[in-house]
This record gives sequence, structure tokens and C-alpha cells, in this order.
Amino acid sequence: MKALFILNAAPYGSELIFNGLRLADTLVKRDYNEVRVYLMGDAAVAVKQGQKLPEGFYNIQVMLNKVLRGPHGSVGVCGVCMDARGIQADELIQGTHRGSLEELADWSEWADKVFVF
Repeated sequence: MKALFILNAAPYGSELIFNGLRLADTLVKRDYNEVRVYLMGDAAVAVKQGQKLPEGFYNIQVMLNKVLRGPHGSVGVCGVCMDARGIQADELIQGTHRGSLEELADWSEWADKVFVF
């Protein structure tokens, strides 16, 4: 299955991204699935390097890296959303990239299923 996850919520404060990435990770572990994650809105800050979390918090960057390490995982970040939050491309965690709505449209057409969190 080709699965696209569109994540919109802030990485911490709710469990939307946490739960979306749990499902994405489970799917990407299965060799026959391809998983793409696109971060929009407040979710864009999830890929900013150097975040220091209090002990006991789940780490969204670790979860994103699990998707990226999968055999068919990819993570894009809305460029307009990055600009609005002052995030530069060189601040993104390794393996993620600045995306566009054109890319999101392409990924939406590519996907068999689209999950929105």
C-alpha cells in the first residue's frame, strides 16, 4: 500500500502527531508498504534540529527517523509553513526536505490512502 500521512498539529501538546507517526511507523516496517509523511502548519516545527525535550516526553524526531529509515519512507515539510515559523532548510533534521503544495498534490495522487492527523 502507498500511504500518505498529512500531519498538521503541533508536535507537542496533543497526541495527534504522536498517533499518526505510530501508525506510519507500523506501516513502514512492512516491506510491501511505502509511507510518505508531509508536515504542514504547526507540525513543521517537528523537524527543527536541536530540540531539547523534558525527560519522559516522547520524541517526535526519533519517530520521524523511524519512518525515514524504513525501506520506503519519505518526509516533506511545507515550505510556506517553514517560512512562517522562521525555519531554514539547513535546520531540518537529516533526511527531511522542504516541500511544496505541488509535491503534496503529487503525493496525494500517488497514494492509495491518505491519513490526516
